[in-house]
Amino acid sequence: MPQLTSSWRSLRRPAETLLIAAIGGFIFHYLGFPAGFVSGSMAAVAVASLVGRPLGMPSWLARVFFLAIGISLGTVVTPETLRGMAAAPVSIAVLSVTTVAITAASAYYLVLVHRWSPLSSLLAASPGALAQVLALAAEYKADMRGIVIVQSVRVLILGVGLPGALSLLGFEATPIDRPSALGPVEWMIEFTILIVFSIATAYGLQWLRFPGGILFGALLGSAVLHGTGLIHIALPPWLAYAAMIGTGAVAGSRFAGMTLRMLMQYLGAALGSFAVALVIVCAVLAVLVPILPVPVADLVVSFAPGAQETMLIMALALHLDPVFIGAHHLARFFIVSLGIPLAVRYITRSGPPGGAV
Repeated sequence: MPQLTSSWRSLRRPAETLLIAAIGGFIFHYLGFPAGFVSGSMAAVAVASLVGRPLGMPSWLARVFFLAIGISLGTVVTPETLRGMAAAPVSIAVLSVTTVAITAASAYYLVLVHRWSPLSSLLAASPGALAQVLALAAEYKADMRGIVIVQSVRVLILGVGLPGALSLLGFEATPIDRPSALGPVEWMIEFTILIVFSIATAYGLQWLRFPGGILFGALLGSAVLHGTGLIHIALPPWLAYAAMIGTGAVAGSRFAGMTLRMLMQYLGAALGSFAVALVIVCAVLAVLVPILPVPVADLVVSFAPGAQETMLIMALALHLDPVFIGAHHLARFFIVSLGIPLAVRYITRSGPPGGAV
């Protein structure tokens, strides 16, 4: 009996999290909100966490959702999609400079306006690589709470606000239609090949310690099969919707353990640093949009300073180019992963570590 009680308790938290995420996702979807399943689930779980519900998702279940997202993203890859990568080297080069500018400007804002320490400011301003940022924060005794809140608020604003902003500005894409005339047996054979190959590439990349290996590996496997025309299966929409809700729940549960009082304490810093990053990104996009032959929505999501898994699910929900967007967020991840530890080392040699003053 005690074992059954323990098992129920371990299942109750993710079950409640997914139920709240599904309710939020369906409400946003039926209200006509762009990417409603993602933004609604993320917002609902974040709000429920802030009012005290003990929500959370086990890592194995998050990996299942990342696998499903990666496979779903790969199904929209076509030879035309791959040809669109011709403009990627230019925009990735610009992204590299933009990432440094965003991090530096947001960090200086936190230091000058909110009197944070340089170390905590740098880690909070980092656009991505949250796991590494938190590891560095713990090692150098930075203001962990402030860093988590600033990073989480940025992800929530982008996840909920970006789809609506793109829709209001008229930058909406249409879904790629993959008509499938396969019979039940052929469909099941192709589905099995897709799942097995995508899982193999996902865990292969994870074994190689590739960043975001599960999601990017599943995307790679699915993209190879669909982009080369080896399979033609069209996945059922409910699978993508379920993965969107689940991934939104994972992102929203970043607020687990926080209270409204904690959030309000750091909200000014979070909103201010996000505004600084937004101004820089908008200025860069104003220059790039007229000169690059890339859809505006693809460029916006590629340059948005959010977590790579959240931005890739935006690509799926908004019917954007997953290869182009994935390449940019992978490039940003490498830049942040390599640059932030060097900057942290420089800061800690220049002065004492610590949290916000």
